[in-house]
Amino acid sequence: MIHLTRPMRSIALAGALLACAAHAFAQADTPLGTWQTIDDSTGKPKAIVQISQDTDGNLNGTVLKGLGANDTPDRRCTACTDERKDQLIKGMTIIKAMKKDGDAWDGGNILDPENGKVYKCKMTLEDGGQKLIVRGYIGVSLLGRSQTWVRQQ
Repeated sequence: MIHLTRPMRSIALAGALLACAAHAFAQADTPLGTWQTIDDSTGKPKAIVQISQDTDGNLNGTVLKGLGANDTPDRRCTACTDERKDQLIKGMTIIKAMKKDGDAWDGGNILDPENGKVYKCKMTLEDGGQKLIVRGYIGVSLLGRSQTWVRQQ
């Protein structure tokens, strides 16, 4: 068993805290992680989405759980018109192929399971990485709508 002196314990503790802070900071500058979606029309939480990175470096978002009225595990995307038609929304990839573009992520798309439509997507971080502005649009970014998602710990 190793016995550390008091100063050594303090240094070890400080190092461990610094490593944790560095990990949290590194995650705060990227959308990777778990997010609570907020409905832009009602302002209420709608779902929990996990954003992850694929082998090509693209970001994708998967629905982990619906919230409130959307918390029905057997809910399906009946309005979808692509390969997701009638698939379970829980576990569905709704954000695909987002690429880093300066301070934003762009070039991919997002599915709105409510209406089955797929929109171009742009994402930017705010509030020290604790909020994600997700904009779905058709054509140009000016013609669309945004939601503010909140990072979950």
